[in-house]
Amino acid sequence: MPSIGYWAFSVSAEAGSPTCLVTGAAGGIGQHLVRVFVDAGYLVVAMDVVAPEPGGLDAHAFVARDVARLASEEDYADATLDELRKAIGSDSLDVLVNNAAVQRLARSSDLTRRDWTETLQTNLLAPFFLTQALLPELELAGGCVINMSSIHARLTKRGFVAYATSKAALSALTRNLAVDLEGSRVRVNALEPAAIDTPMLREGFRDAPDAFADLAAAHPRGRVGDPGEVARLALAIASGDFGFLHGACIGIDGGILGRLHDPV
Repeated sequence: MPSIGYWAFSVSAEAGSPTCLVTGAAGGIGQHLVRVFVDAGYLVVAMDVVAPEPGGLDAHAFVARDVARLASEEDYADATLDELRKAIGSDSLDVLVNNAAVQRLARSSDLTRRDWTETLQTNLLAPFFLTQALLPELELAGGCVINMSSIHARLTKRGFVAYATSKAALSALTRNLAVDLEGSRVRVNALEPAAIDTPMLREGFRDAPDAFADLAAAHPRGRVGDPGEVARLALAIASGDFGFLHGACIGIDGGILGRLHDPV
């Protein structure tokens, strides 16, 4: 993990373009979020712990910082926010997508304190502290926050205790922020995807292609989700067409949330 920030500019945007900050931008969903918002005319600042900027990301600016440290170290958080504001280059922020996440899989008997700490700092505390710190910029734009939660906020399985707990808390945070930021200040919503076809998901099934096929078939839609679908839904939520959408946790799950699995 980098101890100091790295940031760089790539492509330019039209003056007066709406602005969007995407965390976890180097991941499978994150890269699609960057691409979709750039294509829609946003000035996109991408943030991820990796450095240097991944090839082909095409964000207008890239900031290499660790959201877990942002959540736990005040000086690091202040320096990170300084870099983000320089990269945004504006007094306002239209969209904050809290997409960065870690997934530490272990049964309850094996989860470590480090597993829990890193999970909660990254998946829950960082989205709150980023939202809190950037409220002035978001309010100035009449902007919105989109938290990337998970189907595990509602339904889970063995080995996902830390991850599922953090995502359930993130969905609860979304609903509570919507109440706390009532009126026209800032809209806050969340997405709760099921299995999405990212390199990370594929890697987990590298030696078990039949299991991946079974996972796809378990979704009533008959497949796993595409990260572009998640990104396009986030873009739609960010648009001015859904101004009444506030405090919603929206499933994009191929119907699996409604499916009961019995042993017979």
